[in-house]
Amino acid sequence: MNNRKNILQVFEHSKLQVGREYKNVLFEEKHLNALAKLNQLHNNEYFTLLHKGIKFSQYVGVIQIDGLTIEILPKIDGGSNNESHWQKVLINMLRTTKRLKVNKVGQAKVSKQQIHLLDIYFEWFLNETQLLIRQGLIRQYRTKKGNIKALKGKLVFAAHLNHNLIHKERFYTEHQVYDYDHQIHQILSQALDIIGQFSSGTYLYSKCKRVQAAFPDVSNTAANLHTFDKLVSNRKTKPYATALEIARLIILNFAPNISNGKEKMLALLFDMNNLWEEYVLAKLKSVHIDGLSVKGQESKPFWNRIKIRPDIVLRKDSKTYVIDTKWKNIGSNKPSTSDLRQMYVYNKYWESSRALLLYPSLITEKPNFISFKNEKQECGIGKLNILEDGNLKDDCGQEIINWLN
Repeated sequence: MNNRKNILQVFEHSKLQVGREYKNVLFEEKHLNALAKLNQLHNNEYFTLLHKGIKFSQYVGVIQIDGLTIEILPKIDGGSNNESHWQKVLINMLRTTKRLKVNKVGQAKVSKQQIHLLDIYFEWFLNETQLLIRQGLIRQYRTKKGNIKALKGKLVFAAHLNHNLIHKERFYTEHQVYDYDHQIHQILSQALDIIGQFSSGTYLYSKCKRVQAAFPDVSNTAANLHTFDKLVSNRKTKPYATALEIARLIILNFAPNISNGKEKMLALLFDMNNLWEEYVLAKLKSVHIDGLSVKGQESKPFWNRIKIRPDIVLRKDSKTYVIDTKWKNIGSNKPSTSDLRQMYVYNKYWESSRALLLYPSLITEKPNFISFKNEKQECGIGKLNILEDGNLKDDCGQEIINWLN
């Protein structure tokens, strides 16, 4: 059972003030300072700093800092304030978009109180690593330099003279070894170390230690974005793909010593605009209709090497439709002029008959498609309720297609 007590659950666009308690959890100045530093590292996109406080933006997910865990949840305006309900919505959206495989973790644990996204991602990684160990870890060739007693490989002459003036029986060489101490295992080991630091006092700590005990001893590494970009995949490393992807998420979002103190922070945050777009795209792709093609982020040249790309392009038979997703409450307002201009351009460039601006809502409102002045192309605003009995609906992709047709 997870013993972590200091968990704050908040909604996107909400605020936290220093010195205030939220459900018996105190938000302190040291937490604010660390969050401010994190925000600075990410171009001030995650939050807005207030006087002795912070206001969250459209980013959702989880942050752990100095014993405090902050889980930021999505919420459609007017919806209930039930945090566990919106946590479930977020988890299912992440699962639908393949950013999370909840079926890989203990399903029963997900519904327990005090379980948050870090626990879920950690357990997913530990399960993937355990599976790799059971299937058999791969060995790779690597170059090793050092003193050995028998000459093999290439003699590194300058280093040999430097090290072995006295020890004539030794040779400083550069030679190939075939073992488990290669970059992929070093990355997985680094992720295991981070999980060990952040799972202390939780139900995952002993599991992490068991996986570490079964994992081979490898050299320490400090993987960064460049490390992951340079990784080469092949047939032998294909089983490692999922574990490496989670390791990438954990390592690149880990910030050691982020403030003047010794606090270490791990932040897994997702832009709800992107997640909403990916969710709608996944739902549309799950609809199987003859002659239907669904593509995300299809681009066309626009001006001076600048490209334009609608979120989603649908093709059905000889007709094309474009969709732009917006994770915000439009209420009774009209869309902005810039949004309408954008949809007009999409229609022109993709020779589309209909463009759809798609918003989340608690009540579905079908779009009323209206023609642009003196044009055959149309644009409409659709408000889609993605919930049914508190859960995500399965058929919203079909619902959107029905609107367009």
